[in-house]
Amino acid sequence: MKAPFASVGGQTQPSAPDSWFLEFDNQAKVEAFAMQVAEWLKADDLVTLSGDLGSGKTTFARALLRELCDDLALEVPSPTFTLMQTYQGRHFPIVHADLYRIKSPDELAEIGWDEAAENALVLVEWADRAGEHISADRLDINFYMDVERGPEFRQLILRGHGRFVSRLQTERAKDNAIVASGFANARREFMQGDASSRLYERLKGPDGRQAVLMLMPPRAHGPIIRFGKSYGEIARLAQDIRAFAAMDTGLRGLSLSAPVMYSMDMAAGVAVLEDFGSEPVADANGPIIERYAEAVKVLAHLHNSNLPTELPLPDGSNYSIPPYDFQAMLIELDLILDWYAPHICKILLPASARSTFSNLWRKALNELSTMPTTWTLRDFHSPNLIWLKERQELARVGLIDFQDCVLGHPAYDVASLLQDSRIDVSDADEIRLLTQYARLRQGGHEFDMLGFARAYALLGAQRNTKILGIFARLDKRDHKPQYLAHIPRIIRYLVKDLAHPVLSEVRAWYETHLPHLFESQS
Repeated sequence: MKAPFASVGGQTQPSAPDSWFLEFDNQAKVEAFAMQVAEWLKADDLVTLSGDLGSGKTTFARALLRELCDDLALEVPSPTFTLMQTYQGRHFPIVHADLYRIKSPDELAEIGWDEAAENALVLVEWADRAGEHISADRLDINFYMDVERGPEFRQLILRGHGRFVSRLQTERAKDNAIVASGFANARREFMQGDASSRLYERLKGPDGRQAVLMLMPPRAHGPIIRFGKSYGEIARLAQDIRAFAAMDTGLRGLSLSAPVMYSMDMAAGVAVLEDFGSEPVADANGPIIERYAEAVKVLAHLHNSNLPTELPLPDGSNYSIPPYDFQAMLIELDLILDWYAPHICKILLPASARSTFSNLWRKALNELSTMPTTWTLRDFHSPNLIWLKERQELARVGLIDFQDCVLGHPAYDVASLLQDSRIDVSDADEIRLLTQYARLRQGGHEFDMLGFARAYALLGAQRNTKILGIFARLDKRDHKPQYLAHIPRIIRYLVKDLAHPVLSEVRAWYETHLPHLFESQS
C-alpha cells in the first residue's frame, strides 16, 4: 500500500533546516501525509506526537499504523487507558504509546517500556512525560488547530533531532521538487532500485502523466584507501547529482534520449525526471537484436562526435568530466582481490601476488594512455537502456544511467553492452554487433579496427574483473545474493577476453591464482 498523494503541499512559511511547516484543510490530507511519513520510518525510530486534545494525534497515528501494517481496516484504538499498544508491521514491530496518565518516568519500567521498544518503531503521544526515556534522535510532530480556518484545518510542524535532521531535510526537498515539477497530486509508487545508493519513486498523476522521482544524495566519503582518498574518489564515481544533471544536458544536446529534468534540488540530490517506462532492449532469450543494433548506433554516434570535456549546470557553473585514469581502473580491478577471491573462492592472496597483479595490469593498460578519449558512460548495458518505440532512430534508446561518465577509450562502453553482465550475449551476436559498430565508425572518423580490438579485450577484461568483485561485494557486504547468479556469465566473458594476446601475461596470473575461472569453462 502506498501513500495516495505525491505531495502534501501547503507550506506556511520558510522552514528552518531542522523543521517543516505544513497546513492541511481537511482530515483526509492529514491522513494521506501520515501514510507518506510511514515510508520514511524504520525500526528503532522514535516519533513524538504533541498537541491539544482533539488536534489529530491519534488520527494521524491510526493512518500511519494502517500503512505500516498494510491493513486499511486495522483497528487502532487510542492507547490512553492501556498506555501502550503493540503491532506487527510489514517489516518491524511498532509501539503506539499514550503517556497522558503517566505521573513519573519511573512508571515506564512497570509497563515494560524498554522491552517493547527494542528494535521497534515507537510512536508516543504526550512524550514529555517520559523524561530521559525519550531519545535525542527523534522526529517531533506538533499539531495545531485554528477553528477560524475551519473545523478540520490543521497545521503540522515537524522537527528533526539527531539523525532525523538530514532525513527530514531530504523528505522536504523531495516534496518541494514534486510540487515544482507539477506532480503535486500524483500517486507515489516505490520502484525497484539498482546496485547503487540511488532511490526511485514513480509519480502517477490523475491526468495519466507519469514522472520519476530520483534521490541521489551526495556520496558519503568512505574510508581512506590510498592517496588520501576514498574508493569512490579514486574510481571517479559521481559525488553528487551535479554529474547526472550535466551529462543529462549534454546527451540531450546530442539529440539522444536522456530524461528531461522537470525539477531538481542539487543540494539535496533530488530530481523529478521524465518517465521512460520499462520497455527493455533485451528479454529472457537475450538481446532483442534490432534494439541492440540501435544502441550500437548510439555509441558510434557518440564516438564519432567532437565532445566537450566540460558541461553547463543549471546554477550557471560548469561540470568537468573526470578522466578514466590508471588509478581509477586499478582500484576497480582490486575489487576481485578484496571481495571475489576471499568471499567466493575462499582465497586470501599474499601481498606479492597482489603487487604482481597490479603491475601486470598497469603494463597491459599502458597502451591506452596515448589513445583519444570520449565520453565513457561506464554502465551502458541492458538494465540502463529503455526502448522508446514511439520515437525515431537513435532517440528510441532511452539512457538513464550516466552520472559516472568519464573520459575514456570508446571500447569500454561497447564491451559493456556486448558483454552484458545481466544477460547472455552469444558470440555470434557479439561479432555481428561489433562489425556493425566498426562499419559505423569507419564512416565517421579514421578508425583503427586492430587497435580497437585490442582495447576491447583489455577493457572487457578490466570491466568483467571489476564486476566479479562488485557482485561478490553486493552479496557479502550489502546482503544482495541475487547478483551471484550472474557470475558464471561474467566468468565466460572474462576468460574470452583473456584469450587475446595483449593479455597473455595477465592471463597467466589468473591461471596461477584463480584457476577455477578456467576450469569452469572446460
